[in-house]
Amino acid sequence: MPWQQTDTMDQRVQMIGEHLRGDYGAAQLARRYGVSRKTVYKWLERYRQQGPEGLEERSRAPHHQAHAVETSVVERLLELKTQWPQWGAPKLLARLEREIGAEHCPVESTVSEILKRHGLSFARRTRRRATPSTQPLAHAQEPNAVWCIDYKGWFRTQDGAKCVPLTLSDACSRYLLRCQGLSRGTGAALVRPILISAFREYGMPEAMRSDNGPPFASGALGGLSALNVWWLRLGIRLERIEPGCPQQNGRHERFHRTLKEHTCAPPARSMRAQQQRFDEFRRDYNEQRPHEALGQTPPPNTTSHHFGSTQSGCLSPGSILATGRHAAYALEGA
Repeated sequence: MPWQQTDTMDQRVQMIGEHLRGDYGAAQLARRYGVSRKTVYKWLERYRQQGPEGLEERSRAPHHQAHAVETSVVERLLELKTQWPQWGAPKLLARLEREIGAEHCPVESTVSEILKRHGLSFARRTRRRATPSTQPLAHAQEPNAVWCIDYKGWFRTQDGAKCVPLTLSDACSRYLLRCQGLSRGTGAALVRPILISAFREYGMPEAMRSDNGPPFASGALGGLSALNVWWLRLGIRLERIEPGCPQQNGRHERFHRTLKEHTCAPPARSMRAQQQRFDEFRRDYNEQRPHEALGQTPPPNTTSHHFGSTQSGCLSPGSILATGRHAAYALEGA
């Protein structure tokens, strides 16, 4: 005859039945079922209070979680995620702390879990990356020390127009100085007016960092292009990354991925609409978006002085002063 298998619930029912029939007392039932008398009394009491349902296992989870996130905080977090769908837990948490204070916010891992629970997070594909330099951009210790300029890869808007975004940022503060979509070429004649506008608004950098492609370099003597010569006349030092080493301009290259995610996927219906996206993104990037490298604060909050400070030898915003290396005739390209 095979052994009969019983589960814990069956044994409890059997134990209660034997007790109700008067077959065994509590001490005898404890020895019979290999449990303590305290356990026998517990199940007898539950049966008297709740009947057979009282013999089922109860959840050991606490009724109230001492550190549970308030509903209003979760709702606000989801609203922020809706407003900035490309932001992850660190940036959303930084924004939430600015609104309600760090003492009322959950930790970053909890924010990640909330997003995951609501289906709002995804695992990013891991990429192989080059080993970074031990002291990248160590000289960019203040605004206007180094500006980074580059073209993001071109794409077509929905009406078929070719769009080539020209981006200009400050290496120290990450401030996005310009983001202009070009459609009629990428030569120096189109880049110069954009740079003049930035110089007048923010002053001039000590150095300009770029790759080795046109119009930022050429095959001429010393690799100088017309744009390079103009920069040198303005007293701006040239910094070119090594060929095939985009990681040397890694901050700006990483920014291009963010720009693509927010403005080009999918592209706008026209160049005009695409430029509106760029302008809105630039305001959001400079004024709202937390930056991990800046302690989760937007760029303007990271510096003790503003762009264009005359103390650093740069032009005051909106002025063209013929002083030292910042001569007016050079700025105008004479």
